[in-house]
Amino acid sequence: MPTETDHARLLAARAAHWEHTRRMTAVLLVLWLTTCFGTIFFARELSHLSIFGWPLSFYMAAQGASLVSLAVIAFYGWRMRVLDRRHRAMLQNTQEDA
Repeated sequence: MPTETDHARLLAARAAHWEHTRRMTAVLLVLWLTTCFGTIFFARELSHLSIFGWPLSFYMAAQGASLVSLAVIAFYGWRMRVLDRRHRAMLQNTQEDA
């Protein structure tokens, strides 16, 4: 029979997992928005810089923003797997202590 302390530990573990998930999601969304929106908004300023002979604004619009989006998705998937495994282990430890 779960006790009050077990229930409190479960709630604390769930809250910590959700806090990590929200923080990571917010950071990745800001990175994605900055890359996609910043490329368009600062296109004139970025066109003075060049990569491989192409203006940076063109390079970011054609390749960079897509690559950053893919990197954000890959990082999110990898990191969520780690967080979920950690959360699952914490729940199993809590159940074993009971």
